[in-house]
Amino acid sequence: MVRLVFIDVDGTLHGPQGVPDCAWEAARRARQAGLRLSLATGRPSAGVSLEYARRLDPESPHVFHQGAAVVSADGRALYASPLPRDAFHRLVDLSRASALPLEAYTAEGGFYSESRSRDIDAHGRLLQVNIERRDLQAVWQLGTVIRLQWVVRESAEWLRVRRLIDEDYAGRLSWHLGTSPATPGVLYASLLDSHAGKLAAARWVAERLGADFAEVAMIGDGENDLELLRQAGVGVAMGNAPDTVKRAADWVAPPVEECGLAAALDWLITRNQTAS
Repeated sequence: MVRLVFIDVDGTLHGPQGVPDCAWEAARRARQAGLRLSLATGRPSAGVSLEYARRLDPESPHVFHQGAAVVSADGRALYASPLPRDAFHRLVDLSRASALPLEAYTAEGGFYSESRSRDIDAHGRLLQVNIERRDLQAVWQLGTVIRLQWVVRESAEWLRVRRLIDEDYAGRLSWHLGTSPATPGVLYASLLDSHAGKLAAARWVAERLGADFAEVAMIGDGENDLELLRQAGVGVAMGNAPDTVKRAADWVAPPVEECGLAAALDWLITRNQTAS
């Protein structure tokens, strides 16, 4: 029996035309059938992403920032994996010296940048979040800093900076790289504490809700979902996922634009009914 379902956002809940109505209708059916639903996303716990969490399941904790934070549907930070303080201050200095735009995030929902750029402004619009302009060195005093994100385009300077970070922080920090069709050419290169991850955060949520991990399902479409999808009791891949993700899944749903999430949730409901 599945009791708790983790759901990725981009490519799973959210498709090319946003979130289809069929996904919300299926989420309502799943809750009525006794399933708890939780986001498990690399997105920040603010703006439209937090609204998705409220609408998906207002009673469940939700995993944001690639697992660096677990947040309630009303925005309260419940669990966080903070960045090392020395690394944070060193990386802010490196951003200034290289003139490469950097964002900082806190578990409490803060989203900060000290240098405005076209790409950072576009990122804020994409997430429907107001980016607060701050001296980033002072952000450490404003909340639990869990993530730094470089918003860059490929360049010799970016490659140099990344090599420096890899040399200095191997084993202490982990990279999470992403792109968006809404901002072509932009790389979102996040740094988290090496212990942060969707799997660790999902285990925390399952324990809080009293669910054995064998009673957990994961629905996702990306390589960053693989660890959780493999360890969950049931793994579902979206039809738009790469073959590596599909091969790791117990079932493959239709693509996101074909109401794949609705099909996945209905499949889990039917599976539970059959098992009982």
